[in-house]
Amino acid sequence: MHPMLGFEYRDQITGFQGICTGVAHYISGCHQALLVPPVDANGAYRDGQWFDAQRLVGIDGGRRVDLDNGLTPGCDQPAPKR
Repeated sequence: MHPMLGFEYRDQITGFQGICTGVAHYISGCHQALLVPPVDANGAYRDGQWFDAQRLVGIDGGRRVDLDNGLTPGCDQPAPKR
């Protein structure tokens, strides 16, 4: 399965759930998706996590995020620093 940006997925192993906001395809054949969960009960951001694509299942009736970045392309937050 190749996750599609903007769709909601759940990891079969951990139960982690979120919107796919990034996809990576590696030369080794590994495909991963970045899932970003909604904010917590206090409105604080929760970190997104990368998962192997074969672990993910689509959420039936899940929301699809479709952003119009025509006038303001680019990321909404700075890249993580480690």
